[in-house]
Amino acid sequence: MLELRIIEALRRLNRGVALLVGAGLLICAAFVLTDILMRRFGTSLGGTEEIAGYAMALATAWGMAFTLLELGHVRIDLLRSRVQSFGRALFDVFSMIVMSGVIVTIAIKAWPVLERSIKNGSTANTPLETPLVWVHAPWFAGWVWFALMSCVVTLCALSLVVRGRYDETETVAGAFAEQEMLQ
Repeated sequence: MLELRIIEALRRLNRGVALLVGAGLLICAAFVLTDILMRRFGTSLGGTEEIAGYAMALATAWGMAFTLLELGHVRIDLLRSRVQSFGRALFDVFSMIVMSGVIVTIAIKAWPVLERSIKNGSTANTPLETPLVWVHAPWFAGWVWFALMSCVVTLCALSLVVRGRYDETETVAGAFAEQEMLQ
């Protein structure tokens, strides 16, 4: 049951992160809406496109871990749906191993982007001249967070399979549509 308690704690934590990211997106939407309304009166806040782009990049990086823990990532499970719980558990662990490998690679490859921003004191080539470290640091942190969450989910799923708890593996790393059918 340790694995399930870990996953539930991570779900609660990531729900909090998702609420913060959602609040940030709402603030960004209000900023864009305000700018659109101001344009009707011949003025503008300026930089809304740039800031909205940054908000989307951050929301994506941080939102991926939430989606993972809520079993919301899209999967093609043509073969998985045709096997018993042991086979489904193996497919789930395999998909998590592959996802973890990809996401860890993305996080590693994102580091040089942040490093270069720090080293060069890079700013955006826009009228706002945003210091890119302000954007790249939380963006990188989001990918690292997703990589960490992916690895923890993989280890929990693998532990459940090794211990023969195949049905519980689905609650950790299974497909969301099946979780709805099980309840």
